[in-house]
Amino acid sequence: MAQDGTFWHGGEAGRTFARAWRAGLDALLPPRCLSCGTAVEGEALCPDCWRRVRFLSAPACETCGVPFTADPGPGALCGACAIEAPSFSRARTAFAYDAESRGLILAFKHGDRTDAAPAYGAWLMRAGAELLADSDVIVPVPLHWTRLFARRYNQVALLAYALQGWAKIPVAPELLVRRRRTPTQGTLGAAARKRNLAGAIAVPAKHRARAVDVLTLARVVRAE
Repeated sequence: MAQDGTFWHGGEAGRTFARAWRAGLDALLPPRCLSCGTAVEGEALCPDCWRRVRFLSAPACETCGVPFTADPGPGALCGACAIEAPSFSRARTAFAYDAESRGLILAFKHGDRTDAAPAYGAWLMRAGAELLADSDVIVPVPLHWTRLFARRYNQVALLAYALQGWAKIPVAPELLVRRRRTPTQGTLGAAARKRNLAGAIAVPAKHRARAVDVLTLARVVRAE
């Protein structure tokens, strides 16, 4: 898959055709910043919007990936993970969910901005490179069928397939089963969200994995 989400076929000839196709499309419909709509030169965000998004990187908790304000050294854990280890092995996130990035998430989740998936896949690859190096499959969290019918697409599945193009790891959407519909998480705190999802998603016994890493596009970040 190309960086713009175009699939290549036929070796170098296919790549040449893909580049020509992309150039022609950009001439007719110039790329626009995913946040403000300003014309950009092949980038997902204009320079001003890029600076406002808080991309997450080291230093961070070895387990959950929450960023530290100072570098405590390799293998350090945040207070929450030190007190109680999460059920997953490791987690990483592309950027912080805040007032500056909220529009990107809401547009992708509810506003049919599926065109953002290729860029988000690249950001997920950068954030989760260490995790993906040890991964066998990418498993998107499924939507309940009623919510999928209302939205018309599963945005997490779109991210998984966009990420597949970068990581070259197969996507396995059948490995998780949505057992019941849950109320929206939008107005819930962390504890309420956990209760809301309890028992809602299952892993069939034949698909039980030795380890599970978590990769998300955005998360709320509190100072550590």
